[in-house]
Amino acid sequence: MILAAGAALLTSRVLGGELQKAGGPPEGYKLVWSDEFDKKGLPDSSKWSYDTVANATGWYNHEQQYYAAGSLKNSRVEGGKLILTARKEALATASDYGNQKYTSARLITRGKASWTYGFIEVRAKLPGGTGTWPAIWTLGTINKWPDCGEIDIMEQVGKEPTKISGTIHNISTAGTYGNGSSIQVPDACTKFHNYQLTWTSESLSIGMDGKIFHTYKNQHHGNASWPFDKPQYLLLNLAVGGDMAGPVDDTIFPRQMEVEYVRVYQKNPRP
Repeated sequence: MILAAGAALLTSRVLGGELQKAGGPPEGYKLVWSDEFDKKGLPDSSKWSYDTVANATGWYNHEQQYYAAGSLKNSRVEGGKLILTARKEALATASDYGNQKYTSARLITRGKASWTYGFIEVRAKLPGGTGTWPAIWTLGTINKWPDCGEIDIMEQVGKEPTKISGTIHNISTAGTYGNGSSIQVPDACTKFHNYQLTWTSESLSIGMDGKIFHTYKNQHHGNASWPFDKPQYLLLNLAVGGDMAGPVDDTIFPRQMEVEYVRVYQKNPRP
């Protein structure tokens, strides 16, 4: 993102000798953290906080949203789902208002939960609408970007609603669009899908519904290309506009990104 109830068993494949299912982890992985979004109201504050750090100065990549904290209009749990909503509105009275004409939300686990290696699965339905830019991703807890490393498990923009991208960013990819690939998903904005990351000491594999569409391997050349031996935290957000999303169609709002669950598994986790 910083550039410049369980699913049916739909598909399976062998990944590094381990069976990976459309909904669920590879063999031998155990659940270590999750949010099933089963308590109505604001997101669970023991698991999530709001990232509002760049509201006043303006968000990265020329994004146009103001990220609201603790606003049910922008982030709420309802009907067993987390709902992130982007709206056309200006919160001019907010102390950190930065001239934005859209509001949305950006949830993070920083300071509450982070992991090194594992299988991350987020079941979500995307908003669609020209100008939207939803993302499911991770950032390292150590150092600043790009030194910390970034794993984009899912990115999509409303002007290309069927294209889902997975991308890796680090020092070695700085100045580029990152190391990534994409997959075509015709119903990404009308149906829920499982967006997945399998992260080991040797590789990062990004997939959807059990189908891996991008793998980044550890070349053992040091931190510049592999900062992924250190903890990363999770981010869920719905951006508006920006370099990747492009112009915004003001007639689309409000738009929602819905998340049924977030689950993190690890192999042989420490007790």
